Amino acid sequence: MKIIFFGTPQFAVPTLEKLLNQPKFEVLAVVTQPDKRRGRGNKLTPSPVKNVAIAHNLPVWQPQRVKKDIETLTQLQQSDADVFVIVAYGQILSQKILDMPKLGCVNVHGSILPKYRGAAPIQWCLYNGEKETGITTMLMDAGMDTGAMLLTATTPIGLLDNAQDLAQSLSTIGGDLLLETLLKLESQEIEPVLQNNSEATYAPLIQKQDYGLDWSKSAIQLHNQIRGFYPNCTATFRSHPIKITATIPLGSAYDRELPTELQKSIHKLPNLSSISGSPGEIVSIAKGIGAIVQTGEGLLLLQEVQPAGKRPQSGWDFVNGTRLTVGEVFGLGG
Repeated sequence: MKIIFFGTPQFAVPTLEKLLNQPKFEVLAVVTQPDKRRGRGNKLTPSPVKNVAIAHNLPVWQPQRVKKDIETLTQLQQSDADVFVIVAYGQILSQKILDMPKLGCVNVHGSILPKYRGAAPIQWCLYNGEKETGITTMLMDAGMDTGAMLLTATTPIGLLDNAQDLAQSLSTIGGDLLLETLLKLESQEIEPVLQNNSEATYAPLIQKQDYGLDWSKSAIQLHNQIRGFYPNCTATFRSHPIKITATIPLGSAYDRELPTELQKSIHKLPNLSSISGSPGEIVSIAKGIGAIVQTGEGLLLLQEVQPAGKRPQSGWDFVNGTRLTVGEVFGLGG
């Protein structure tokens, strides 16, 4: 089966690698986003997918706008590919492109469709506190993740999973599911299933304002925001910005979902039910872990933070390094 692969971030890499390691498939070329300037040196940096393509001596096409790029459109048309595989490419494909391959364009999407259509399904499913997610392969159409579904695979979400953890897990699942999808599609063992549009939800691009923490929200809402939009959620402390990168919501409702060692540490804490404060106020300090903050509903333990201009550090190192005291207050982010 001859394949053109469209993809850009690390999430797409396992799928490309599995295609390259499967002798029944031939990846003819890779389409990825143009190199971007990153880091302090502002150096042009290739996408993770491009790095894999170069390592395997594959042709790489990087149009600024694939729908308008005559050279890329011509190369795609002349490739005579059986299928285009799209995994987090980052550009919308025109109907002209969708119609080119014999078997169509197969997309690997990071949710159980029709829930979480859009650009950031992994982040928003965590933000909303979902207990399960997965991968859907689908035949693309002109809509935003509205095409007929081919196969799905599900995976549970742990209480402490963040967007990076979940993306890594889903990327592996996606690679395996795509191989199964392509083989069954070729042998006509799959009957595409139309999505129920009435059940659709959307996962739009994350905006800067989504990162700001409002301590009047409940502990579980803040925790879900922090892990969903990891590692970028912000607050203020002593008039300086600070990122909150890992937290633990406290309470019997969450204890069973924590790793054993964390459960033991939390059970050693003093009785917190009698402690209260204003939203954002540090009401206690968990020895060896970090500060405990009052929220609009419930307590939140800060497990990892990143002060401005510094590397991420454990909540305990932050306590010691700042000589933090009970009664101090975290302010709003944004």
